[in-house]
Amino acid sequence: MLQLLQAEFADVTISKIRFLEAEGLVTPARTASGYRKFSAADVERLRYVLTAQRDQYLPLKVIKEHLGAIDRGLRPAAAGPPVAPSSLPQTPGQPVAEDFAGFGASGTELRLTRDELRAAAGVSAELLGELESHGLVVASGNHYTGDAIVIAQVAAELAGYGLEPRHLRAFRTAADREVGLIEQVTGPRRTEQTAELAALTVRLHTALVRSRLPRP
Repeated sequence: MLQLLQAEFADVTISKIRFLEAEGLVTPARTASGYRKFSAADVERLRYVLTAQRDQYLPLKVIKEHLGAIDRGLRPAAAGPPVAPSSLPQTPGQPVAEDFAGFGASGTELRLTRDELRAAAGVSAELLGELESHGLVVASGNHYTGDAIVIAQVAAELAGYGLEPRHLRAFRTAADREVGLIEQVTGPRRTEQTAELAALTVRLHTALVRSRLPRP
C-alpha cells in the first residue's frame, strides 16, 4: 500500500498515514491480531486526501467534509456546498429488475440534506413542504435519497399542468399497494426476487395506463 502511494506522493510515510487514520479520514479494517488491512477503496481515499493537500492546499477539515459528501453520493464543489450528480440515471423504455436492485453504478446511495435536495431538484421550499405533507417525499432520518429528486422534479413539471401535490396522493397510494403486494410474496427484506417483481409491476402499471389513454 505504501509503495503504491509513494510512487505518486514521494513524501508520504507510515506516520503520515497513521495520522490521517487518527483524524478519521480513512478507517482500514483490522485482522484478528490487530494488523491494518487497507483495501483498494482505502488507497483511493488516501490518494484523494493527499492530492487535495498537494494540489489544492485544502485543510484536513475541508477534505474530511468532502469525503463525507462523497460517502453520501454527492460531488464536492470547489467552492460552496456539495451538489448532487448533474444527471441521474434514466431508464430507457420499460424498467428491468436491475433498476430496483441497488444504488446505481457508483454503488453509493445518495443521502441529501433538505437544502441539497431543493438545489438538485430546483424546487421551492413551499413545493417540497407540500410534497412532504402528502407523503410523496419522505426523509430517512435527516436525509433524502436520489428518488426524492425525481419525485420533486416530476411534481414541479406536473404543477405546470395544474396538478398540485394533493392531486398526486393517488400515485403514492398505488405505489404503497404495489409494494404491499410484492412483500406478500417476498417478505419485508429486499431480495433479487423483490427487484424482479417491482419491475414487472411497474411495467404492468405502464401498460395499463397506456391502454386506457384515448387513441390518437
